[in-house]
Amino acid sequence: MIVRFLLGFVCSISGYFIASNYYGFPLSLIGLLLGALTALFVIKVEQAIRKVSLRVIFGGVFGMIVGLLIAFLFAYGLNFITDIKEKYQIAPWIYALWTAVMGYLGLVLGSKKIDELYNLFGHVQSGDRESKDFRILDTSTIIDGRLADICDTGFLEGTLVVPRFVLDELQYIADSSDSMKRSRGRRGLDILNRMQKTAGINIEIVDQDFPRIKGVDAKLVALAKKVNGKIITNDFNLNKVAELQGIRILNVNELANALKPVVLPGEVMTVKIIKEGKEAGQGVAYLDDGTMIVVDNAQRHQGATVEALVTSVLQTTAGRMIFSELKDIVGDKKAYGNGARQ
Repeated sequence: MIVRFLLGFVCSISGYFIASNYYGFPLSLIGLLLGALTALFVIKVEQAIRKVSLRVIFGGVFGMIVGLLIAFLFAYGLNFITDIKEKYQIAPWIYALWTAVMGYLGLVLGSKKIDELYNLFGHVQSGDRESKDFRILDTSTIIDGRLADICDTGFLEGTLVVPRFVLDELQYIADSSDSMKRSRGRRGLDILNRMQKTAGINIEIVDQDFPRIKGVDAKLVALAKKVNGKIITNDFNLNKVAELQGIRILNVNELANALKPVVLPGEVMTVKIIKEGKEAGQGVAYLDDGTMIVVDNAQRHQGATVEALVTSVLQTTAGRMIFSELKDIVGDKKAYGNGARQ
Protein backbone atom coordinates (compact mmCIF):
# COMPACT_ATOMS: atom_id res chain seq x y z
CA MET A 1 0.00 0.00 0.00
CA ILE A 2 2.87 2.39 0.79
CA VAL A 3 4.51 1.73 -2.59
CA ARG A 4 1.21 2.26 -4.39
CA PHE A 5 0.64 5.50 -2.49
CA LEU A 6 4.11 6.73 -3.46
CA LEU A 7 3.45 5.77 -7.09
CA GLY A 8 0.21 7.74 -7.11
CA PHE A 9 1.87 10.71 -5.44
CA VAL A 10 4.81 10.78 -7.88
CA CYS A 11 2.58 10.37 -10.96
CA SER A 12 0.19 13.10 -9.77
CA ILE A 13 2.97 15.59 -9.00
CA SER A 14 4.72 14.79 -12.29
CA GLY A 15 1.50 15.34 -14.25
CA TYR A 16 0.94 18.63 -12.42
CA PHE A 17 4.37 20.06 -13.23
CA ILE A 18 4.37 18.81 -16.83
CA ALA A 19 1.04 20.47 -17.53
CA SER A 20 2.09 23.59 -15.61
CA ASN A 21 5.31 24.03 -17.63
CA TYR A 22 3.67 23.61 -21.02
CA TYR A 23 0.14 24.94 -20.59
CA GLY A 24 0.12 27.10 -17.47
CA PHE A 25 -1.76 26.93 -14.20
CA PRO A 26 -5.39 26.24 -15.20
CA LEU A 27 -4.50 23.06 -17.08
CA SER A 28 -2.03 21.92 -14.41
CA LEU A 29 -4.95 20.55 -12.36
CA ILE A 30 -5.93 18.40 -15.33
CA GLY A 31 -2.34 17.17 -15.45
CA LEU A 32 -2.59 16.30 -11.75
CA LEU A 33 -5.76 14.27 -12.44
CA LEU A 34 -4.22 12.54 -15.46
CA GLY A 35 -1.19 11.61 -13.38
CA ALA A 36 -3.41 10.04 -10.70
CA LEU A 37 -5.36 8.13 -13.36
CA THR A 38 -2.07 6.91 -14.86
CA ALA A 39 -1.02 5.56 -11.45
CA LEU A 40 -4.40 3.84 -11.07
CA PHE A 41 -4.06 2.31 -14.52
CA VAL A 42 -0.57 1.00 -13.70
CA ILE A 43 -1.85 -0.55 -10.46
CA LYS A 44 -4.70 -2.30 -12.29
CA VAL A 45 -2.28 -3.63 -14.91
CA GLU A 46 0.01 -4.89 -12.13
CA GLN A 47 -2.90 -6.71 -10.45
CA ALA A 48 -3.84 -8.34 -13.76
CA ILE A 49 -0.26 -9.37 -14.55
CA ARG A 50 0.14 -10.88 -11.08
CA LYS A 51 -2.39 -13.59 -12.01
CA VAL A 52 -0.46 -14.52 -15.17
CA SER A 53 2.42 -16.97 -15.03
CA LEU A 54 5.93 -15.82 -15.84
CA ARG A 55 6.04 -18.20 -18.81
CA VAL A 56 3.05 -16.51 -20.42
CA ILE A 57 4.56 -13.06 -19.84
CA PHE A 58 7.83 -14.10 -21.48
CA GLY A 59 5.88 -15.59 -24.37
CA GLY A 60 3.96 -12.36 -24.88
CA VAL A 61 7.11 -10.21 -24.75
CA PHE A 62 8.94 -12.52 -27.15
CA GLY A 63 5.99 -12.55 -29.57
CA MET A 64 5.69 -8.76 -29.45
CA ILE A 65 9.42 -8.37 -30.20
CA VAL A 66 9.08 -10.70 -33.19
CA GLY A 67 6.02 -8.77 -34.41
CA LEU A 68 7.79 -5.41 -34.12
CA LEU A 69 10.82 -6.83 -35.92
CA ILE A 70 8.59 -7.94 -38.81
CA ALA A 71 6.99 -4.47 -38.87
CA PHE A 72 10.45 -2.86 -38.99
CA LEU A 73 11.54 -5.06 -41.91
CA PHE A 74 8.32 -4.23 -43.73
CA ALA A 75 8.88 -0.50 -43.18
CA TYR A 76 12.49 -0.82 -44.30
CA GLY A 77 11.40 -2.51 -47.52
CA LEU A 78 8.68 0.09 -48.06
CA ASN A 79 11.34 2.82 -48.36
CA PHE A 80 12.55 1.30 -51.63
CA ILE A 81 9.18 1.15 -53.32
CA THR A 82 7.75 4.52 -52.29
CA ASP A 83 8.79 7.80 -53.84
CA ILE A 84 9.75 10.84 -51.73
CA LYS A 85 6.36 12.52 -51.88
CA GLU A 86 4.39 9.44 -50.84
CA LYS A 87 7.02 8.58 -48.26
CA TYR A 88 6.48 11.78 -46.28
CA GLN A 89 2.72 11.93 -46.69
CA ILE A 90 1.51 8.32 -46.48
CA ALA A 91 4.31 6.08 -45.22
CA PRO A 92 4.37 7.27 -41.54
CA TRP A 93 0.71 6.29 -41.09
CA ILE A 94 1.35 2.94 -42.76
CA TYR A 95 4.32 2.40 -40.44
CA ALA A 96 2.25 3.22 -37.37
CA LEU A 97 -0.65 0.99 -38.43
CA TRP A 98 1.60 -1.94 -39.36
CA THR A 99 3.61 -1.61 -36.14
CA ALA A 100 0.45 -1.61 -34.01
CA VAL A 101 -1.03 -4.62 -35.82
CA MET A 102 2.12 -6.73 -35.76
CA GLY A 103 2.93 -5.81 -32.16
CA TYR A 104 -0.58 -6.82 -31.04
CA LEU A 105 -0.57 -10.08 -32.99
CA GLY A 106 2.88 -10.97 -31.66
CA LEU A 107 1.82 -10.24 -28.07
CA VAL A 108 -1.39 -12.30 -28.26
CA LEU A 109 0.01 -15.23 -30.23
CA GLY A 110 3.18 -15.36 -28.13
CA SER A 111 1.24 -15.53 -24.86
CA LYS A 112 -1.19 -18.16 -26.23
CA LYS A 113 1.30 -20.42 -27.98
CA ILE A 114 4.10 -20.38 -25.39
CA ASP A 115 2.71 -23.55 -23.77
CA GLU A 116 3.06 -25.44 -27.05
CA LEU A 117 6.67 -24.27 -27.42
CA TYR A 118 7.33 -25.19 -23.80
CA ASN A 119 5.88 -28.67 -24.32
CA LEU A 120 7.88 -29.06 -27.51
CA PHE A 121 11.29 -28.04 -26.15
CA GLY A 122 10.96 -28.35 -22.39
CA HIS A 123 8.54 -31.07 -21.36
CA VAL A 124 9.33 -33.65 -24.02
CA GLN A 125 12.89 -34.77 -23.44
CA SER A 126 12.56 -37.95 -25.47
CA GLY A 127 10.87 -36.24 -28.42
CA ASP A 128 7.54 -37.94 -27.77
CA ARG A 129 5.04 -35.80 -25.93
CA GLU A 130 2.72 -38.68 -25.19
CA SER A 131 5.43 -40.39 -23.12
CA LYS A 132 4.92 -37.89 -20.29
CA ASP A 133 2.49 -39.03 -17.63
CA PHE A 134 0.00 -36.21 -17.10
CA ARG A 135 -2.14 -36.74 -14.00
CA ILE A 136 -4.67 -33.92 -13.74
CA LEU A 137 -6.32 -33.14 -10.39
CA ASP A 138 -10.03 -32.45 -10.06
CA THR A 139 -11.39 -29.90 -7.56
CA SER A 140 -13.27 -32.54 -5.55
CA THR A 141 -10.14 -34.67 -5.21
CA ILE A 142 -8.14 -31.76 -3.79
CA ILE A 143 -10.85 -30.88 -1.26
CA ASP A 144 -11.33 -34.56 -0.31
CA GLY A 145 -7.80 -34.76 1.11
CA ARG A 146 -7.25 -38.51 0.80
CA LEU A 147 -4.91 -38.00 -2.14
CA ALA A 148 -2.63 -35.95 0.10
CA ASP A 149 -2.52 -38.87 2.56
CA ILE A 150 -1.60 -41.20 -0.30
CA CYS A 151 1.21 -38.84 -1.31
CA ASP A 152 2.49 -38.79 2.28
CA THR A 153 2.82 -42.58 2.26
CA GLY A 154 5.12 -42.44 -0.79
CA PHE A 155 2.91 -44.63 -3.00
CA LEU A 156 2.37 -41.72 -5.41
CA GLU A 157 5.29 -39.75 -6.85
CA GLY A 158 6.02 -37.44 -9.74
CA THR A 159 4.21 -34.43 -11.16
CA LEU A 160 0.54 -33.70 -10.51
CA VAL A 161 -1.08 -31.14 -12.82
CA VAL A 162 -3.48 -28.53 -11.42
CA PRO A 163 -5.13 -26.46 -14.19
CA ARG A 164 -5.53 -22.75 -13.55
CA PHE A 165 -9.32 -23.01 -13.90
CA VAL A 166 -9.40 -25.62 -11.10
CA LEU A 167 -7.34 -23.29 -8.90
CA ASP A 168 -9.72 -20.43 -9.74
CA GLU A 169 -12.70 -22.61 -8.76
CA LEU A 170 -11.04 -23.42 -5.44
CA GLN A 171 -10.47 -19.73 -4.80
CA TYR A 172 -14.08 -18.94 -5.77
CA ILE A 173 -15.35 -21.56 -3.30
CA ALA A 174 -13.00 -20.24 -0.59
CA ASP A 175 -14.43 -16.72 -1.10
CA SER A 176 -18.06 -17.91 -1.02
CA SER A 177 -20.54 -16.27 1.33
CA ASP A 178 -21.72 -19.73 2.39
CA SER A 179 -19.70 -20.77 5.45
CA MET A 180 -19.74 -24.47 4.48
CA LYS A 181 -18.47 -23.81 0.96
CA ARG A 182 -15.93 -21.33 2.29
CA SER A 183 -14.49 -23.88 4.71
CA ARG A 184 -14.34 -26.52 1.93
CA GLY A 185 -12.52 -24.14 -0.41
CA ARG A 186 -10.00 -23.13 2.24
CA ARG A 187 -9.47 -26.77 3.13
CA GLY A 188 -8.71 -27.51 -0.52
CA LEU A 189 -6.15 -24.68 -0.71
CA ASP A 190 -4.51 -25.87 2.53
CA ILE A 191 -4.32 -29.45 1.22
CA LEU A 192 -2.81 -28.27 -2.07
CA ASN A 193 -0.21 -26.30 -0.14
CA ARG A 194 0.53 -29.38 1.96
CA MET A 195 0.97 -31.54 -1.14
CA GLN A 196 3.44 -29.00 -2.58
CA LYS A 197 5.64 -29.57 0.47
CA THR A 198 5.48 -33.38 0.19
CA ALA A 199 8.76 -34.99 -0.80
CA GLY A 200 8.66 -36.61 -4.23
CA ILE A 201 5.56 -34.66 -5.35
CA ASN A 202 5.71 -31.77 -7.79
CA ILE A 203 2.56 -29.67 -8.22
CA GLU A 204 2.52 -27.99 -11.64
CA ILE A 205 0.04 -25.17 -12.31
CA VAL A 206 -0.84 -25.00 -16.02
CA ASP A 207 -2.48 -21.98 -17.60
CA GLN A 208 -4.12 -23.85 -20.46
CA ASP A 209 -7.77 -22.78 -20.65
CA PHE A 210 -10.71 -23.37 -22.97
CA PRO A 211 -12.80 -20.15 -22.99
CA ARG A 212 -15.43 -21.60 -25.33
CA ILE A 213 -16.10 -24.57 -23.04
CA LYS A 214 -18.42 -24.06 -20.08
CA GLY A 215 -17.92 -25.93 -16.82
CA VAL A 216 -14.80 -27.15 -15.05
CA ASP A 217 -15.55 -30.83 -15.73
CA ALA A 218 -15.80 -30.27 -19.48
CA LYS A 219 -12.54 -28.29 -19.43
CA LEU A 220 -10.83 -31.12 -17.54
CA VAL A 221 -11.91 -33.60 -20.20
CA ALA A 222 -10.71 -31.27 -22.98
CA LEU A 223 -7.33 -30.79 -21.28
CA ALA A 224 -6.91 -34.53 -20.74
CA LYS A 225 -7.65 -35.12 -24.43
CA LYS A 226 -5.15 -32.48 -25.50
CA VAL A 227 -2.22 -33.77 -23.41
CA ASN A 228 -3.26 -37.44 -23.44
CA GLY A 229 -3.43 -37.40 -19.65
CA LYS A 230 -5.37 -39.04 -16.83
CA ILE A 231 -7.84 -37.35 -14.50
CA ILE A 232 -7.67 -38.05 -10.77
CA THR A 233 -11.15 -37.60 -9.31
CA ASN A 234 -13.78 -38.98 -6.97
CA ASP A 235 -16.69 -37.43 -8.88
CA PHE A 236 -19.00 -40.18 -10.16
CA ASN A 237 -20.50 -38.09 -13.00
CA LEU A 238 -17.12 -36.86 -14.22
CA ASN A 239 -15.90 -40.45 -14.09
CA LYS A 240 -18.65 -41.67 -16.41
CA VAL A 241 -18.47 -38.71 -18.83
CA ALA A 242 -14.69 -39.01 -19.17
CA GLU A 243 -14.80 -42.77 -19.70
CA LEU A 244 -17.35 -42.32 -22.50
CA GLN A 245 -14.87 -40.03 -24.26
CA GLY A 246 -11.94 -42.41 -23.84
CA ILE A 247 -10.20 -40.57 -20.98
CA ARG A 248 -8.44 -42.68 -18.37
CA ILE A 249 -9.70 -42.04 -14.84
CA LEU A 250 -7.91 -42.64 -11.55
CA ASN A 251 -10.79 -42.79 -9.06
CA VAL A 252 -9.85 -42.25 -5.43
CA ASN A 253 -13.05 -43.97 -4.25
CA GLU A 254 -12.20 -47.11 -6.23
CA LEU A 255 -8.71 -47.08 -4.73
CA ALA A 256 -10.17 -46.78 -1.23
CA ASN A 257 -12.58 -49.66 -1.89
CA ALA A 258 -9.75 -51.83 -3.22
CA LEU A 259 -7.76 -51.28 -0.04
CA LYS A 260 -10.57 -52.20 2.32
CA PRO A 261 -10.18 -55.53 4.16
CA VAL A 262 -11.90 -58.46 2.48
CA VAL A 263 -14.93 -59.72 4.39
CA LEU A 264 -16.33 -63.15 3.52
CA PRO A 265 -19.75 -64.62 4.33
CA GLY A 266 -19.59 -66.68 7.51
CA GLU A 267 -17.14 -64.39 9.35
CA VAL A 268 -18.06 -63.03 12.76
CA MET A 269 -17.62 -59.29 13.41
CA THR A 270 -17.92 -57.30 16.63
CA VAL A 271 -19.72 -54.04 15.86
CA LYS A 272 -21.65 -51.30 17.63
CA ILE A 273 -25.22 -50.66 16.49
CA ILE A 274 -25.44 -46.93 15.75
CA LYS A 275 -28.97 -46.51 14.40
CA GLU A 276 -31.96 -48.39 13.04
CA GLY A 277 -32.07 -49.53 9.42
CA LYS A 278 -34.62 -48.95 6.67
CA GLU A 279 -36.31 -52.30 7.12
CA ALA A 280 -38.16 -53.31 10.26
CA GLY A 281 -35.89 -54.71 12.97
CA GLN A 282 -32.64 -53.81 11.21
CA GLY A 283 -29.72 -52.12 12.93
CA VAL A 284 -26.87 -50.26 11.25
CA ALA A 285 -23.21 -50.24 12.26
CA TYR A 286 -20.06 -48.87 10.65
CA LEU A 287 -16.48 -50.05 10.35
CA ASP A 288 -13.53 -47.71 10.93
CA ASP A 289 -13.20 -47.10 7.19
CA GLY A 290 -16.86 -46.04 6.90
CA THR A 291 -18.23 -49.31 5.49
CA MET A 292 -21.89 -49.72 6.46
CA ILE A 293 -23.01 -52.97 8.08
CA VAL A 294 -26.70 -53.87 8.12
CA VAL A 295 -27.55 -56.26 10.96
CA ASP A 296 -30.94 -58.01 10.94
CA ASN A 297 -32.94 -58.13 14.18
CA ALA A 298 -30.53 -55.70 15.86
CA GLN A 299 -32.74 -52.64 16.19
CA ARG A 300 -33.44 -53.30 19.85
CA HIS A 301 -29.66 -53.39 20.52
CA GLN A 302 -29.14 -49.80 19.36
CA GLY A 303 -26.16 -48.30 21.20
CA ALA A 304 -24.81 -51.73 22.23
CA THR A 305 -21.91 -53.80 20.90
CA VAL A 306 -22.93 -57.11 19.37
CA GLU A 307 -21.44 -60.00 17.42
CA ALA A 308 -22.73 -60.26 13.85
CA LEU A 309 -22.36 -63.09 11.37
CA VAL A 310 -21.76 -61.89 7.78
CA THR A 311 -24.31 -63.27 5.33
CA SER A 312 -23.46 -61.32 2.12
CA VAL A 313 -21.39 -58.44 0.78
CA LEU A 314 -22.71 -55.96 -1.79
CA GLN A 315 -20.22 -53.87 -3.81
CA THR A 316 -21.63 -50.66 -5.32
CA THR A 317 -20.11 -47.65 -7.08
CA ALA A 318 -20.64 -45.64 -3.91
CA GLY A 319 -18.87 -48.19 -1.72
CA ARG A 320 -19.43 -51.52 -0.04
CA MET A 321 -22.32 -52.74 2.14
CA ILE A 322 -22.17 -55.75 4.43
CA PHE A 323 -25.31 -57.65 5.42
CA SER A 324 -25.30 -59.77 8.55
CA GLU A 325 -27.38 -61.31 11.33
CA LEU A 326 -26.96 -61.42 15.07
CA LYS A 327 -24.78 -64.34 16.00
CA ASP A 328 -27.01 -65.60 18.82
CA ILE A 329 -30.10 -65.60 16.58
CA VAL A 330 -28.22 -67.54 13.91
CA GLY A 331 -27.19 -69.99 16.62
CA ASP A 332 -30.79 -70.37 17.76
CA LYS A 333 -31.89 -71.07 14.18
CA LYS A 334 -29.28 -73.79 13.82
CA ALA A 335 -30.23 -75.34 17.16
CA TYR A 336 -33.90 -75.26 16.24
CA GLY A 337 -33.16 -76.88 12.91
CA ASN A 338 -31.16 -79.68 14.56
CA GLY A 339 -33.95 -80.30 17.10
CA ALA A 340 -36.57 -80.47 14.37
CA ARG A 341 -34.53 -83.02 12.44
CA GLN A 342 -34.11 -85.14 15.57
